[in-house]
Amino acid sequence: MTILGILIAVCLLYIIGVYNTLIRKRNNIDNAFASIDVMLKKRFDLIPNLVATVKQYAKHEENIFSTVTEMRAKGYEQLNSEDKVAFDEAFTQASRLFIAVAESYPELKASDNFMHLQRTLNEVEEQLSAARRTFNANVTDYNNAVMIFPSNMIARIFGFTSRKVFSIPEEERENVNTKNLFQS
Repeated sequence: MTILGILIAVCLLYIIGVYNTLIRKRNNIDNAFASIDVMLKKRFDLIPNLVATVKQYAKHEENIFSTVTEMRAKGYEQLNSEDKVAFDEAFTQASRLFIAVAESYPELKASDNFMHLQRTLNEVEEQLSAARRTFNANVTDYNNAVMIFPSNMIARIFGFTSRKVFSIPEEERENVNTKNLFQS
C-alpha cells in the first residue's frame, strides 16, 4: 500500500467513526425524547382521574377543568413531537391553576383519593423533569458534535443539524403568585 492509500484509508475510517458517533448521539436523543413521551402519556392518562375527583368539590371552577379536559380530548397518539411539547407547556400552566383550585378546598385536600392522585402526579412530574434533563444533556452532547470542528464538516455533509433543548417560557421562571390566580 502506498502512503496515499494509507492516508485515504485513515480519512475514510475517521469519517465512518464520526458518522457512527453522530448516529449514536442522535439515537440517544430519540431515546431520551421517548422517555419524555412516556412520562407525558402517563401524565395525560392521569388527568381524567384528577379532573373527576376535583370536579366533585368545585363545580364553579368549570373553565379550568374544561381547559384541562380539552387538552386531554385531543388524543395523545395523534400529536406530533412539536404538539407534545406544546401540550406539555399548556398542561404545566393549567396544572398550576388546577392545583391552586384544589388547594382552596380543605375537604378535597383531605380526600384520600385526591391525595393519592396528587402524589402520583408529583411523581410523574419528577420523572418528567429527570427525563427532560437527560434529553437536554443528550441534545447538548449531540449539538457539540454537530458544531465542533472537524466533525461539523462531516455532520454537514450527511445532513446532521442541531436540535433544540427543552426550555421553559420566561413567565414560568418566576414564582407563582397564587393570589393573582383567583382574580378575574
